Amino acid sequence: MKHSMDDEDLAPSPAEPPGPAAAPDLSVLLIGLLKGVLYREADERQWSGLLQLQARVREYVAVLALELVLDEAEGYAFLRGRPEPADDDPAPRLPRLVARRPLSYPVSLLLALLRKKLAEFDAGGGDTRLVLGRDDIVELVRVFLPEGPNEARLIDQIETHINKVVELGFLARLKPASASATAPASFEVRRILKAFVDAQWLADFDARLAAYRAALADGKETPSDEP
Repeated sequence: MKHSMDDEDLAPSPAEPPGPAAAPDLSVLLIGLLKGVLYREADERQWSGLLQLQARVREYVAVLALELVLDEAEGYAFLRGRPEPADDDPAPRLPRLVARRPLSYPVSLLLALLRKKLAEFDAGGGDTRLVLGRDDIVELVRVFLPEGPNEARLIDQIETHINKVVELGFLARLKPASASATAPASFEVRRILKAFVDAQWLADFDARLAAYRAALADGKETPSDEP
């Protein structure tokens, strides 16, 4: 005999309650930070995990003579070497895990000018993203570089410096609004620049700029100290 089905037979079974969210993985966080900067906008899940585990991350990286720099307001985190002990400090000097890289005069100058531009932008309020066109950046720095008979070569040199700043992570190249090959390039000034060129360094900018100009007048292109 055919079995009849009532409404209860047809009713769907109750859904399983959602399980707890997976706990953040400390190893994944540490590996990511050792490889580079973690941005909130790039990975919200990793960022949330870092906020939960930041005490453990700090404890772990301290063994490697590193410290965690985390800016919740700006949304970035990275590792940097702890300051070197003073000459009279008996503490042992450990090898640096994060190398210090001297910067050429034009690159350090460009970083300083971008940091000043970012400070002016923040003082004006409004949008949180500072976007500059390639021509804007060229004009920003060209007045401080020695003039030459070949204008195109000077611009090529400045573009080389821009590419270096992109490589360092302080500028992000944006996708062009159109597919045209002639569309002008544009860049976002990454706010992590504020952690490397701090307010005190910026306050001394005019004095540093005078030193840059003196070096330029002497025909020097000496490495800068790390910001």
